[in-house]
Amino acid sequence: MLPLLSLGLSLSFAAVLATPVLLDIFPGAKQRGRGVHVPLYRREMSEGMRRREMNTGAIGLGDALDVTYNVLIQVGETSTPVVLDTGSADLWVLSSACSTDCFSTTVPLYPVATFQATGLAVQLMYGDSQTGTHADGPIGKDTAGLANFSLDSQYFAAISSTNTSVLQTGSAGIFGLGFPLNSVIWNQLLSAQYPRQKRDVTRSNFATRIFPDLSFLSRSAPLATRQSTSPPSVSDVLATFSTNGPLISRLASTGILTFPGVTITLQRDTVDVGGNQGMLSIGELPSGLSEDNLTWVPLRGYTVSQGGLPAPADSPTEVYPLTWEIPIDDVFFDGQKLPRSNLSASNISLSALIDTGNSLMRGPQDVIQNIIDILGGNKYPCADAHTLGFQIGGKLFTVDPRDFGTQAFTNEDDVCTPSLASTDPPGHGFLYSWSLGDPFLKSVLATFYYGNLTYPSHDQPRIGLLSTVPADAAQQLKDAVNYANISLGGNLPATSEAAPTGTLAPASTNANGVPQAHESGVAPSPSASSAGVGAGGVSVPMPILLGVTIISALCSTLLTSV
Repeated sequence: MLPLLSLGLSLSFAAVLATPVLLDIFPGAKQRGRGVHVPLYRREMSEGMRRREMNTGAIGLGDALDVTYNVLIQVGETSTPVVLDTGSADLWVLSSACSTDCFSTTVPLYPVATFQATGLAVQLMYGDSQTGTHADGPIGKDTAGLANFSLDSQYFAAISSTNTSVLQTGSAGIFGLGFPLNSVIWNQLLSAQYPRQKRDVTRSNFATRIFPDLSFLSRSAPLATRQSTSPPSVSDVLATFSTNGPLISRLASTGILTFPGVTITLQRDTVDVGGNQGMLSIGELPSGLSEDNLTWVPLRGYTVSQGGLPAPADSPTEVYPLTWEIPIDDVFFDGQKLPRSNLSASNISLSALIDTGNSLMRGPQDVIQNIIDILGGNKYPCADAHTLGFQIGGKLFTVDPRDFGTQAFTNEDDVCTPSLASTDPPGHGFLYSWSLGDPFLKSVLATFYYGNLTYPSHDQPRIGLLSTVPADAAQQLKDAVNYANISLGGNLPATSEAAPTGTLAPASTNANGVPQAHESGVAPSPSASSAGVGAGGVSVPMPILLGVTIISALCSTLLTSV
């Protein structure tokens, strides 16, 4: 999701949840067993092992046709799948009180009977000026966790009204992995704890997006030594990270994680099923990898003049990140360096949000149009291997040509459209020009390192990337299209895989040590990745579902204040 305050789940296809209901809606769909297998590792602990040795875990990812990726999370007594979203920072689940488009026979809703309400409510919005949907409901707390981890008194929103499409994509909410400053719920709690005498909200260039207002903070001593009417100091605010912040940042800030970070790999369930094995690793890198394997880049810090958090009195040089935003050196298409956008101010350096909640790659309108012009239009033969690359930290990270586009809904079976969309230029709010969503993240292993949340200069927050695109990706794309033409009636495969509920055996790895996904149930295509074990999923002909317009995605710009 991009930084907005509502959930821009503008997916215009009808139903993509991999259930028998799908087969009823689309009679041509068949249970082919072409599922992608995702590992769910649980470390077995003996009674004598210390808590410190339980600070790592991993959980497999579900996949709704590469549009959303979800994980199973436990909230209270309810285990339910939620969309994994590095572009936002809030946890919300659909509750039993939801009255708008919330009926589901397959996804458990959170029972409000166990909810500890705060008396506060929130409206979460996601998207940009062209999208933007909402999820509304009360803020409260309950026990929440996933993999090996569980925390008491975790704040989240129990959604009672929404126009999002999470149920159609097999999920019941959103799991934001962002920073407290980017959390709408955290901002609401802060406003309630320290009522503001005035509200000086800076609005960005589209009406629904609100940038967080941190200007009322004081650099003076903690509140305990001042009058209760004084504004909170930065130190007061930092103290709330470990109590009121998002789930993963609480784990990081309280020292529960030896390695305060998460690593994400996304599998491919369309075009050529396989690729990386969908997995969220918490508290350590996946087995076989070290920090030296990754290209590390720092996050953009937002100064006070840019609307960021002031530095605390005891560390006056601190600059805090707001979201998972990293610098980009340059952008390349088919080996050609693209000119910079003319739509943003020259003093704003080029950067990108790394966003698992975005099903597309969103960039400046003029740069996107440049790419379309090079393509010769918004459609191209699916077998053409186009390469979109982002130079990051001095290294070029390309998007696998199998992930660059999706099959178009036309009379021509082998026509694809690029997975691109234009977005609002930076300025008067968040400063990134690109939001690199799932097509990019299927081509890399990405580690999101929180570092020291209260004193980032002590341990810098950053992102580590490892390209997982094979050298013969172009040939694998051609093989996959040829296989589809010969064996699948011209339709590229598309599958949906629910978040796993049991422990699966580890998969084998590629040359970089990254676990690989594997098709099952039928003979794989000539280009399919090998390795792995697991159960099947639902497969449907690509044009039926993916040919319908995808108006970008499930989590795009989180509005970071209320």
